[in-house]
Amino acid sequence: MNGQVISRLLWVRGLRALADGYVSLLLPIYLLSLGMTPVQVGAIATATLVGSGALTVLIGLYAWRFNYRSLLLLASLLMLGTGIGFASLTDFWPLLLVAVIGTLNPSNGDVSVFLPLEHAVLSINAKDRERTALFARYSLVGALLAAAGAFLAAAPDLFVANLHVTPKAALQAMFGLYGTIGLISAIIYATLPEERDVAHKAPAPLHKAKRAVYTLAALFSVDALGGGLVVQSMVALWLLQKFHLSMILASTIFFWTGLFSALSYLVAVRIAKRFGLVNTMVFTHLPSSICLILIPLMPNLAWVIALLVIRSALSQMDVPTRSSYVMAIVPPEERAAAAAFTSVPRSLAASAGPVLAGCLLSISSFGWPLIVAGGLKIIYDILLLGMFHAVRPPEEEAQTNSV
Repeated sequence: MNGQVISRLLWVRGLRALADGYVSLLLPIYLLSLGMTPVQVGAIATATLVGSGALTVLIGLYAWRFNYRSLLLLASLLMLGTGIGFASLTDFWPLLLVAVIGTLNPSNGDVSVFLPLEHAVLSINAKDRERTALFARYSLVGALLAAAGAFLAAAPDLFVANLHVTPKAALQAMFGLYGTIGLISAIIYATLPEERDVAHKAPAPLHKAKRAVYTLAALFSVDALGGGLVVQSMVALWLLQKFHLSMILASTIFFWTGLFSALSYLVAVRIAKRFGLVNTMVFTHLPSSICLILIPLMPNLAWVIALLVIRSALSQMDVPTRSSYVMAIVPPEERAAAAAFTSVPRSLAASAGPVLAGCLLSISSFGWPLIVAGGLKIIYDILLLGMFHAVRPPEEEAQTNSV
């Protein structure tokens, strides 16, 4: 395992997660402060996911021809431009354009173009038995810093109260910080080795694993459509609309949900070693989806918070296991393409969610997006278990043969 490369990737993952953590909460607040409607907020959130999906398509088709370092540097510069754009523009259509071509993430998870590139590099630098634990570390760092970022979302209120700046200026400063983090990420990526790795020896993005990857991509898109309805920006919008929360209280809630998500990654590794990757993905995800359906039915905010915390402790265990599983069942030279092609449908399917959620929330504050999301995710879990329970990664096959 190449410790230096992995350490640098984890540093950048943490920095980006910190930025995503507060931006996903501040995005609806900022857009509403500019006079936009919930539908427009959802449209911009959707545009970010569409743009990420389009960029990831290009990565899947052409990443094998280029050095990963160059692609990661380019993505970092896009992040810098995105921060500058949101910090300086105030009209809907220019912001929509920046959302499409930029790297803004309305979710507390990573759905950006960085993801398939970093996954491929991590897989190249890890052995089969270390892979799930490494992806858990990667997800853990992201979740912890995303939780800290959620807490940081209260900073604009503190700026307004103590520095006597306008709310708009305080929010724009946070987007400026987002761009600065993109620049810092580029500086760290520039220290990665230049050599071309095993993934670049592939004559085409996908060949041997094409059928499995396309099937998984279709299944992941069902899950992602549900996830798009409940990205952190839209859940925050629902809470603000339903319970009229202050940003300080909202950021505290998402800090704790993010913290529980982070801790769940460590548990996921132990469960996966005992029961397998697919079983871990399905049987931790199902109860979290049931929690989603129950949240709008709760009588008060305390019950809502309790279910949000329970869901956060379960819903993300499939993140490192899913990433590890995809990397495990494809040949090493096809991993970059597999990571990209399983990410693209997730981004594109998820992109429909925020604008649909915005429409539903403009009609009613009941919480229909959460109920629909939970139902879609349950369908995904059942299909995944039925179609892939017998497709085992190499380390599970070796364990079975040794028994």
